[in-house]
Formats: sequence, structure tokens, C-alpha cells
Amino acid sequence: MSQSTPGCSKKSASVIEDWQPEDADFWQQCGKRVANRNLWISVFALLLAFCVWQLFSAVAVNLNKVGFNFSTDQLFLLTALPAVSGALLRVPYSFVIPVFGGRRWTAFSTGILMIPCLWLGFAVQDSSTSFSTFVIIALLCGFAGANFASSMGNISFFFPKAQQGGALGINGGLGNLGVSVMQFVAPLAVSIGIFSFFGGEAQGNGNAIWLENAAWIWLPLLVIATFAAWFGMNDLSAAKSSLREQLPVLKRAHLWIMAVLYLATFGSFIGFSAGFAMLSKTQFPDVVILHYAFFGPFLGALARSAGGIISDRLGGVRVTLINFIAMAVFSALLFLTLPGEGQSGSFIAFFCVFMGLFLTAGLGSGSTYQMIAVMFRKLTFERVKAEGGSDALAQHEAKTETSAALGFISAIGALGGFFIPQTFGMSLSMSGSPAGAMKVFLALYVMCLLITWLVYSRKKTQ
Repeated sequence: MSQSTPGCSKKSASVIEDWQPEDADFWQQCGKRVANRNLWISVFALLLAFCVWQLFSAVAVNLNKVGFNFSTDQLFLLTALPAVSGALLRVPYSFVIPVFGGRRWTAFSTGILMIPCLWLGFAVQDSSTSFSTFVIIALLCGFAGANFASSMGNISFFFPKAQQGGALGINGGLGNLGVSVMQFVAPLAVSIGIFSFFGGEAQGNGNAIWLENAAWIWLPLLVIATFAAWFGMNDLSAAKSSLREQLPVLKRAHLWIMAVLYLATFGSFIGFSAGFAMLSKTQFPDVVILHYAFFGPFLGALARSAGGIISDRLGGVRVTLINFIAMAVFSALLFLTLPGEGQSGSFIAFFCVFMGLFLTAGLGSGSTYQMIAVMFRKLTFERVKAEGGSDALAQHEAKTETSAALGFISAIGALGGFFIPQTFGMSLSMSGSPAGAMKVFLALYVMCLLITWLVYSRKKTQ
């Protein structure tokens, strides 16, 4: 092996000095192995982060069952607040990997998630806990959502351009699976006194539940993920850059255009994940929705991984274009399933149409992210070369701007986790129906369809 690739020869090195994923020999001899190890540890840590980020989508539904007396608007707000802090924090998180390194930051950002989990577990056991306290805990859960920006930016450095979509799709898709994992595990965990020795007590009238378990169940796994990141991941010297080098990406017009597309796809996924259980409860109160709520995020997460891989083969623009057509169709169909004006509605039809929305939101998240990765690497490389820069400088700036773009755009997309539940809540308050909210989402998907066609498909930007 070439001496210019010490990162491969030093198996235990935490910092890799020379990383050349576009070199076919380097990639086959050791690059692929190192990249995949970092990818799978990243997936585990990100999956847990999504579990913590969406804790309130399962906890809020049960708060009034254990002695609290919060209004529907307050409960919707609690499910939406983690998206606000998560989105805002994704902006600085999108720039931290080149400054601190992927290994160090992944370990740190995973470890601090134990704080809101511990606090929430104690808070739900005391019915005198104020709503403002839950607001603070919900905002702290948002730190978990910010991990997505740094995680995706970090993984983008490890893989060659041809495999960007697949790698980012796996990291993002299986990370997104944490929403489904949480919504599946939490209802099971709260039914058993797992942490009784730690002070956890049964609550509720009739059927006893241990609501604190929804938060505490993730603590041992977070400890494992923190140590795995610290001892198993790597920092790349080639990925190092200052904040000043990354900020010019904010001047690129495509950053803001792609942010809108990503808001419509990933924002829909995370927003529907946060609000689906509460929305279903308001429309079909006789259905125990927590038995089924996990399935939508599960479909969306798997579809995200598939979206990245399919986009590597067929092109992200083509997949995104078709996907927005499907999202618009499913949004229109949802109106036919809702109760109102003498109609009782159909939960089965409602559920099936929403599963279609989850599926397409996940697929579009993967395809739009692939577009970002490929487009920014290509456009930045060509711009630097046109300005007279060397190949090495062009590659460095392309990687740096791509990582920053991925993180920053993910911050915009995360706002959907606030926008969608709040829009549902406002629509229900004004008319008693979510139909008004769905009209807004339908208009958004049609607009994004037109943007994709006019800016990227017709002009063949990618």
C-alpha cells in the first residue's frame, strides 16, 4: 500500500491524515472498509438521536392520562417544539465537522442527549410539573434533531461521489428509522416497570403505565453509542476547514432552491411523524393510534435509503420529479378519507393514504439529498477550476461546500417538524378539520414539482 495513505495502514488511528476516496485502488484496498465502519456507527448514533428528537410524539399523547391537564393546542406545541430547536441548531451543526472532526463531535453530540432523557423521565412522574418545564425539555430534545446535519456532513467526506447518494441515503434513512423505532418501542416500554428500582412508578387511572420508560429506555443505548463513536470512528484531516471557508455556500442560489425542495420532502416526513398520532386521535378517537403510528415513519425511513440508491442510478432530478407528483396525488386523496359534513370518514383509507405520504416523503428526502451532494460537488469543482484553481483545491472546496450545504439545507428541512403539526393544530382550531392544512401542503408539493421541472429537469442542471 502506498505510504501516502497512512489512514489505511494504521488501523487504530483516530485521525486519518490522507483520505482519497476517488482513488479506485485506495478505495478498494482500505477506504471502503474504513468508510463503512464510520457509516454504521454513525447510523446507530443517528437512529438514537431521532428516537430522542421525536420522544414527545409518543409522550404528549399520554400526558393527560397520567394526571396532566394540557389542551390539544399545548400538546401539539410540545410535539412541534423539538423541531424548532433542532432546525435552528442544525445551522451551527452543519459547520462543526470540519472544525472539530466527525469522531469527536459524534461522541459529544450523542452523549449530551442523555440530559433531556433523564429530565423527562422524572418530569412525567410529577403531575405538578409545569407546562413551561415540558417546553424546556422539548427544546432540549431538539439537540438530537440537530445531529442529522453534522452526521450527514461527516459521512459525505468518507465516500466517493458515485456512492454519495447510497451512503447518505443509508445514513439518513436508517437514522430516520429512529422515529419508527421510538414509536414502536415506547408504547411497549411504558407498559412494564423496567426502571422501578430507579424510582419509576406506575401512573394513570385504570391501565397503569410507566411513562418515564419512554425516555429512560434510550439511556443505556446512548452510552453505548457514545463510546462506539469515540473509539470506533475517525477524524479526517482532509475534511478540516475553517468556518470562513464554509460560509460562502450561503451565497449560492441553489442552496436556497434545494432547501425549499428538502423542506417539502424531509420536512413532511418529520412533520407527519411528529403530528400523525395527535391528528389521528382528533379525527378517529376510537382508534388506539399508538398501536399503528410507528408504521408510517418505518416506511418513510426505508424509502429514504431506497431513494438515495435509486437516485444514484436514475438521477436525483428524475426521481424527485416523479415523487412530487405522487405526493400531490396522495395529498388530494386524503380529503376523501376525513370525517365531516355527515360523513364518518374511513380510518383504513385515512391510514393507507397517509402511509403513501410517508413513503413518498421518505423517498423524496433521499432523492433531494442526492441532488444536493452531486450538484454542489460538481458546480463547486467547476467554479474553482474556472477561476484557475488546481484540482486539489477544487476537490477540497467541493467537499467543504457540499458538507456545509448538506447541513444547512437539512436545517431548513427540519422546520417541517414544527410547521406541519402547528398547521394541523391551527386548522383544527379554526374549522375542526385538518382539510385546511392539507390544502397548504398540496399547494407546496405542486409548487415544488414546478420548481424541480423548471430549474433542474428542463435545464438539466444535474
